[in-house]
Amino acid sequence: MRIILVAVAVTAVLGGGVAQASPEAPGTTRGPCGYAVTPDEPAARPVPLPPDPRHTPDRGHAEVVLQTNRGPVPLVLDRAQAPCTVQSFLHLVRRKFYDDTTCHRLTAYPTLKVLQCGDPTGTGEGGPGYRYRDELPADLAPAPNDPTGLRRVYPRGTLAMANAGPDTNGSQFFLVTSDSVLRPNYTVFGRVTPEGLATLDRVAAGGIAPNPDSEVDGRPALTTDVLRARRTG
Repeated sequence: MRIILVAVAVTAVLGGGVAQASPEAPGTTRGPCGYAVTPDEPAARPVPLPPDPRHTPDRGHAEVVLQTNRGPVPLVLDRAQAPCTVQSFLHLVRRKFYDDTTCHRLTAYPTLKVLQCGDPTGTGEGGPGYRYRDELPADLAPAPNDPTGLRRVYPRGTLAMANAGPDTNGSQFFLVTSDSVLRPNYTVFGRVTPEGLATLDRVAAGGIAPNPDSEVDGRPALTTDVLRARRTG
């Protein structure tokens, strides 16, 4: 599954409330999140579907730290903002899906500065073998000087899901290193702490690894590996 992220004047390949249950289909959980198996996109690592209780926890926060070779990246997940996404992310952390993976993409466009992680294959094509629906943000500030009025500011420190189009969330996520302008098509489910931003700043300062396609989009020059992801609170 290739992940799409679209910024102002740039098309780059990168994407509140509990979702309502969809009609039950084979390989789909019965709860309100409706996690659905993707037979054409098998899991990069074997992992079952997440728990999908009748009432998805939708209050409070959970804390996770990504222990990377560049330093810790603590995250605060917001259940009220995106309960199904938090449920899935914690499930993948618990199953060690993110351990020993690499953050495969860094962008340095004027309006898009993110580090993307969450694919065990390190290619931008891998996922958990399931997908689920968007929980899109409704409170992001409008992008200044946007003549369309459609784009929003994803603030520095935002933790959001990458996707390949509507309702295709899986395991890949991005960490916003500087205010970025996007259409509000990406589920926001938490934030990076100041300690984590210090780590991300070091990675961003290293720039993009030389590649024939782009000077502002590619693997980070400072290879950034998630050694272990664990829940801390």
